[in-house]
Amino acid sequence: MAVDEKKQAPAMPHNIVLEDRRLLSVSGVSDVDSFDEHTVTIFTDLGPLVVRGDNLHINRLSVETGELLLEGLVTALIYQEQQQKSGGFFSKVFR
Repeated sequence: MAVDEKKQAPAMPHNIVLEDRRLLSVSGVSDVDSFDEHTVTIFTDLGPLVVRGDNLHINRLSVETGELLLEGLVTALIYQEQQQKSGGFFSKVFR
């Protein structure tokens, strides 16, 4: 008997609000991986989110509430695929 895998609902609601390409508000944030003035990588329950632009600044980050407020010229919002955990060294060797 096969067990159906159901997609789990995110722990926190995930919303994105972009105002005039200058002010970005993201909820459902679990962590920020890296940031500089051109790229910010944000971890959400739905996968990593990469924000690209110019003069990007994180004004507020609260991991407890899962909220991030970012300011600057936003040129792209890109979701990356969640990486599957590999089986380790031997699974790569014996493919």
